[in-house]
Amino acid sequence: MRVTRITLDNYQAYGKGQIKLDRNEHKNVTIIAGKNGYGKTTFLTALVWVMYGPLMQHVEKKYKAEINSHGGYENFLKACVNQSAISQYENMEVADVEMSVEVEFSDVMIPSVPCQEILIKRSYSYKNNDESLSILIDGQENELTKEVGYEVFINDFILPREIAKFFFFDAEKIVSLAEAKTKPELRSLSKAYSEVLGIKKYEDLKYTLNTLLTKLRRSGVKGISQKKLQNLIEIDERLKKAIKLNEKKIQAVNESLNEKKNKIDIIEENLIREGNSITIEELSDLKSKRLELKDDLELAKDHLKEVMDLVPLAIAEREFESFVMQLKVESAAKKSNSEIALAEIKKFSSELKRRLISLPSFKGKESEIEQKINEVIKERKKDLVEKETRIFIDYSEKETRDIIATYDYVTNSFRTQFENISKNEKNIRQQISRLNRKIKQAISKKENPVTQQLNADKKVLKSAVKSQEEEKNLLLQELGKLKAELNSNAKVLSEYEKQFKLAVNDRKKYETTQKLLDKINTFIIQIKEDKKYALEKSICRRLQALMHKKRFVSKVEIHIKDDVMDIDLIKSDGSIIDKDSMSKGEQQLYATALLKALVDESKIEFPIFIDSPLQKFDFEHSNNIIEQFYPSIANQVIIFPLLEKELTRKEYMVLKPNINSTYLISNSGGVSYIDKVEIENLFEKFNEQTNVFTY
Repeated sequence: MRVTRITLDNYQAYGKGQIKLDRNEHKNVTIIAGKNGYGKTTFLTALVWVMYGPLMQHVEKKYKAEINSHGGYENFLKACVNQSAISQYENMEVADVEMSVEVEFSDVMIPSVPCQEILIKRSYSYKNNDESLSILIDGQENELTKEVGYEVFINDFILPREIAKFFFFDAEKIVSLAEAKTKPELRSLSKAYSEVLGIKKYEDLKYTLNTLLTKLRRSGVKGISQKKLQNLIEIDERLKKAIKLNEKKIQAVNESLNEKKNKIDIIEENLIREGNSITIEELSDLKSKRLELKDDLELAKDHLKEVMDLVPLAIAEREFESFVMQLKVESAAKKSNSEIALAEIKKFSSELKRRLISLPSFKGKESEIEQKINEVIKERKKDLVEKETRIFIDYSEKETRDIIATYDYVTNSFRTQFENISKNEKNIRQQISRLNRKIKQAISKKENPVTQQLNADKKVLKSAVKSQEEEKNLLLQELGKLKAELNSNAKVLSEYEKQFKLAVNDRKKYETTQKLLDKINTFIIQIKEDKKYALEKSICRRLQALMHKKRFVSKVEIHIKDDVMDIDLIKSDGSIIDKDSMSKGEQQLYATALLKALVDESKIEFPIFIDSPLQKFDFEHSNNIIEQFYPSIANQVIIFPLLEKELTRKEYMVLKPNINSTYLISNSGGVSYIDKVEIENLFEKFNEQTNVFTY
């Protein structure tokens, strides 16, 4: 799949911008350069928007943060419209402003649909506050796109949004791949890995088969049992709908909160201007630090949540100990089989009897010997039965080991770890409070009318924020209660379904489906192992090729447990490299190697778009990236560099043999344009730009 044309119209800084990408099998790199503020990152955001629209917030955290910072998706769209075009509309020079982005693809393989080109266009009407999406296949609308829906078509046939982050990425921010630590982060990455490596389709099939088994189990229910089952199913569906509605309410409250908090920020900046306590830049620095601390606080909360589940076990340590002791007793009892012991006693007794009879002093006393030995066997058998342990819990060996391991952790290192995590969370909260006080102190104390009005507006907004945060907390409490009820009902439903006998035909279907599900489960485990092994080798090979410290990483190990996937980098001495101890450049190299390995293993053919390339790399590492990464990462690579900083002239000359075409973003009167320039003249044309505008 290749991109042949991209057109931007009234998107943020852009008036009308278009690039046409020529096909060249031997030169796969296109460069779109421009100064800071001219629209390189904007161009990349526009591409994500045209593909995913309101779902772009699920592609990458930064898009979600940007949408939230504007107070929701609708406000985000309004903010994306070119300001010059809005001015024309407000001055009644034009009837409406349409913001649009178009992207045209070629070489797209769609099953059963022959096509040469696909055009995706997403538009937004500023006047009507309305977004629209259209897809044309070879210039015509197609029944397939209408049938499945445009958003689903893009996700299923062009590029799934779960893996878009691997194809549209900010090279400076890609280090987030290397920094993933919490379970939600690792779970999110695991989901993306599954999508990239083609595992998700088998997981979807597994889900479908499980759904079919559930329907078959329910098909044999009759009479009163059917009513009870139907009641449980209705409760399940009602709780799921209530949870979905609750989550929508929470999302709406979050969007409203973000909008009000942004207004408070604007008021605080205006108060600073009125009072001149500190500069706007100093206030911005304080707020940036506060945002960083809030991120740290969320991370600390995640760590706290992970260990909170074990707190009840620590509180009930004595009861937990009794439970573990019973498990150990039962485990030992299962290993000592009384029948085996009796068989050994009988074997020993028979041999003893044979030898005693052969002795002169015991001749003629065979019946007496046998009687005494039988008495011993009888007593021993009775003793074994009396001592046989009663099995109450009956856990498997694996379950027993896991619980004993949990007990050892709870009674040893857990308490210290919990205290450290709690202390860290408390410290971060205190730092945020101190920063809040500084920001508050910076606000003007002048009692002029403007200040009074600003403070009054701020007070109203803060009161509204407090009210909505209380509403959000109540919704979260309700959500937790609903989820607990859903889990409880699901267990009852599952146990109840197991009681029913299936009809003959349904039994055959059930058994066939179960066999198929077992095979799918085995196949998924096997394919994960195969992909894991291939990915380990590929990451290691790419890291060793990109890093100038060739022996820095000797091995890569991937760990998969349930829906969580983690990656360890191993040194030559066998120790695990702490990714936090790696420099930002090394982290970016690791993330780049991971990206390359994933793209290679996925076999997905899609252009790679890279913003801020070669950030934090020294010259040697930059050369490795230029020579080994960009020419091989994809058939089409589009790079958005800041020349001389993110791509020097020397680095450009190394990359030049792989460059297909070059474009330069220029800016005039606050509007950005894209011009094609000769490969030889890119730096000269770039240096001719003297004025820098920031938007």
